[in-house]
Amino acid sequence: MAAKWRVLVTTRFFDDEAVAWLEANDCIVERAGLQPEQADGHLGPDELGPILTETDAWIVGAARVTREVLARSPRLKIIARRGVGYDLVDIAAAKELGKVVTIAPGGNEPAVADHAIALMLSVGIRSPQYQARMREGDWRAVPGLELNGKTIGLIGFGRIGRLVAHRLAGFDARILVHDPLLDADTARQFGVEAVGLDALLAQSDFISLHVPVGVATRNLIGTAQLAMMKPTAILVNTARGALIDEQALLEALDAGQLWGAGLDVFAGEAGSDPRTLALVRHPHVVATPHIAGSSREALVRTNLIAARCIHDLLEGRAPSVGQIVADGREHGRG
Repeated sequence: MAAKWRVLVTTRFFDDEAVAWLEANDCIVERAGLQPEQADGHLGPDELGPILTETDAWIVGAARVTREVLARSPRLKIIARRGVGYDLVDIAAAKELGKVVTIAPGGNEPAVADHAIALMLSVGIRSPQYQARMREGDWRAVPGLELNGKTIGLIGFGRIGRLVAHRLAGFDARILVHDPLLDADTARQFGVEAVGLDALLAQSDFISLHVPVGVATRNLIGTAQLAMMKPTAILVNTARGALIDEQALLEALDAGQLWGAGLDVFAGEAGSDPRTLALVRHPHVVATPHIAGSSREALVRTNLIAARCIHDLLEGRAPSVGQIVADGREHGRG
């Protein structure tokens, strides 16, 4: 039987197993000339418009899904983000133009939780700095900080926050959580203490961010919050760069107000923002390029979630996995 649906994949690292699954389920998979490890973030409306003309569904990575792109794609029904963030998608335009937007929760959370713990440990012992010094022939020992037995503050307690708490159980840690949605039963289940933000900042040895960016959370960690932290505190961010006032963090690090920071996300992730570059180069920062959720295993899981979301919706079913974040069919246009 001939394939019924045309699916464009522009995200990086879309594995053969996910392609085979789509092809076995009535889909033609196209890559628009992109190589498997080539990013799609450089693709603008002029590049995307022609390749989306005959496309029913689009699995997208870092490309901006703008109103202009969507308006040029009348056949396009579904945009599937391979991941959980959708800040690069014009959700309002998708709804107005009858498009469905999905994300893939449940695929990369274990990888992000692992990465948060890795950053805590790495900043504590300052492992990249050690290696840089050793390359220069300096093998002197400088004491670091242990994670074991410390007080850990988790800001946000969704899927990833809970996985981090589970991993911390092996470190005999006291875990404080600031999350307005945390109820007493869940706190008891995970062995955590619900506290206010100020108390968490003042008492924690390690502080890890696990909240989305919004009006209430943008620059959640600024000058006043950094001043509340211990001088030996470590700040970890695997969520979104805009949660931290980067200038305030730079000033705090330079002044020795905290031990260091482990950052996987930045306000200026294209690398052009001087504050971001200063943080990446700072001797008390361990930086990674927004790859916490990009383990091989996580990519395989999220690829398949995105593929299954698309197939279910194209067949007229509610997705059995994943999550709809914009449903243009509500407007009667899809």
